[in-house]
Amino acid sequence: MKESLKELLNQRMLYCLPPWTHHKETLTELLKAHPSIQFVSLIGVDLGGNDTDEKIPIDLFINEMDRFFKVGVQTDGSSVALHGIATLNNAKVDLVPDASVNWFVDYNYEHICSTCGLPVGTLRIPAFLVHNAKKVDSRSILNRAVQNFSLQLQSILKEYPHIRKDLGIQEEETVEEVILTSATELEFWVKTPEEYADEEKLSTSQMLKEQYWKRTKGSVRTALEESILLLEKYGMQPEIGHKEVGGVSAKIGVNGNLNHVMEQLEIVWKYSTSIQAADNELFIREIIEETFKRHGLEVTFRAKPIEGVAGSGKHIHVGVAIQLSSGKYINIFTPKDRTMEYMSILGWGALYGILRNYEVVNPFITATNDAFNRLKPGFEAPICTVSAIGHRADMPSRNRTVLIGLIRDINNPNATRFEVRSSNPSTNTYLAIAAIYQTMMDGLLAAVKSGLTSNALEKEFSKKQGEEKFYLETNRVYRSEEDVFEYYTEEERNSMFGIPPATVWENIQHFDQEPGKTEILCAGEVFSRPIIASYKLGTMVQWLTELSGRIIPDNIALVRSLVKIHKEETSTDIDVVHWEKVNDLRIYLMKDTLNKKSLFTRMRQAIDAREYDTVSDLQLEMNEKITVLKHLYIEYRRNLFEEGDHFIH
Repeated sequence: MKESLKELLNQRMLYCLPPWTHHKETLTELLKAHPSIQFVSLIGVDLGGNDTDEKIPIDLFINEMDRFFKVGVQTDGSSVALHGIATLNNAKVDLVPDASVNWFVDYNYEHICSTCGLPVGTLRIPAFLVHNAKKVDSRSILNRAVQNFSLQLQSILKEYPHIRKDLGIQEEETVEEVILTSATELEFWVKTPEEYADEEKLSTSQMLKEQYWKRTKGSVRTALEESILLLEKYGMQPEIGHKEVGGVSAKIGVNGNLNHVMEQLEIVWKYSTSIQAADNELFIREIIEETFKRHGLEVTFRAKPIEGVAGSGKHIHVGVAIQLSSGKYINIFTPKDRTMEYMSILGWGALYGILRNYEVVNPFITATNDAFNRLKPGFEAPICTVSAIGHRADMPSRNRTVLIGLIRDINNPNATRFEVRSSNPSTNTYLAIAAIYQTMMDGLLAAVKSGLTSNALEKEFSKKQGEEKFYLETNRVYRSEEDVFEYYTEEERNSMFGIPPATVWENIQHFDQEPGKTEILCAGEVFSRPIIASYKLGTMVQWLTELSGRIIPDNIALVRSLVKIHKEETSTDIDVVHWEKVNDLRIYLMKDTLNKKSLFTRMRQAIDAREYDTVSDLQLEMNEKITVLKHLYIEYRRNLFEEGDHFIH
């Protein structure tokens, strides 16, 4: 329900300022009535998904509000990830406020205003990054994708009478608005500082399902409850918060507080328009992180913080509806007969488009080393480009092993949507949704022009490998209602669904390997070649920098920590054999000789030489060897009386 200005003025603390308040007179009155709001920050999101933050005194903002709305704040390209766009000799970038979305007040609960006794607040204003008079940021790309999709859909509904009939639109009804809705959800790990994971205990707990949807306790419970209540105050409409599959039970220390906390949680909130949904998620992450920190708990949004245990996903839900002149609201994916058909013609086309062109969507979804660590069989993380729509049209079902699921509710025609399950907390939501909508429109146009009915499109979608169809690729299979990890061998999966990329390099190359699909992203000037090149370069820099500056040093530290701990007087021959296997692998990974370079050294040399294929291959070998090393050391340690102080973490 929309709040009035009087209601906002009477609130002790302001949390959300909706678009109707974004006018000079209204803002001035609200801000002066709430003196604890002492700063303003313009939030631009660069192509790397990083958001800007600065502290502008509120009095300066009020006095120069006209200038802020018109030209925003100037910065330089060195402060944002716009590789190849904002260069050293052309670095000026402007942050221009976006008045069309909600603005939030971020409160610092550790800094109390001396005059009113409330936490000091910063008004966070989402903004666009402008370079050479062009918007070049993640938010503006999604904004253009929304506009392009809306215009294209309205054109389709004017030109193709059979689509209007399929959706049940009467001749006299016109489209008033196209509504693109999205939603994300966050999984995350929480732990007490300086605690490390015992992979054996975590893996066992996961297999026994000891944590999933169990009761939260102590400081974890308090922080989770506070987070949900804060989301309500900000108008995010939280729907559920619960334990996820990962974690072990915490212990109570001598002071009565929980220690050894190592748990995985999930928070879900209501959908919104696409740009607002992405903005909401960005702010919600900060709410969660800060709230748990106040209770002495660390939060990580890494996709795979602990090897061998469930990673954290961030499923992206996308839907499309239209508002008609008659007042009717129609979900364009929902068929007229929900018991006999899965989707409308437009729904089938949208699904076709994402799957057929996923090679150029995936680089925006899986863009980090950590994200690829999550995408492994056995942990409910989808790696196959395939979808499931349900076993029967009148009985919606879920298949958690596929890339994209069709979400339906027979009793609720507005619920029909797609769930993209491959995304993770590091996914740039703005760019991912933009790419999804661009590829959806490509398939949607193909389905419309084909003239096929919904039932005929279902048959096309259920094609076997080798069958030639009007849009879907001949050698691919796009539908499976089976558990794709249990029902098919790896060889069968790779043959039917395509070989999934295993590294950042393999994934980012798809922009060059699939030029026709890359052009789909640029339709309607949503993306552009310079923007894609900038994103590719930034992703590559991050990939190589993480490898050389974090991953290799971390693995070196691990190798050094796995030392000999058995004593001669208590050891057996098998202890010696186990240790020799461990030590041989340690040497292969880390020790150079006059005649042979270690794996780590060869990786560094390949990185310095920019030999990307070699780096990618060596990274895969390193990951496999490190996993084997950990398992060998666990096996070695199991047979020893001596426990030592060495842990896998």
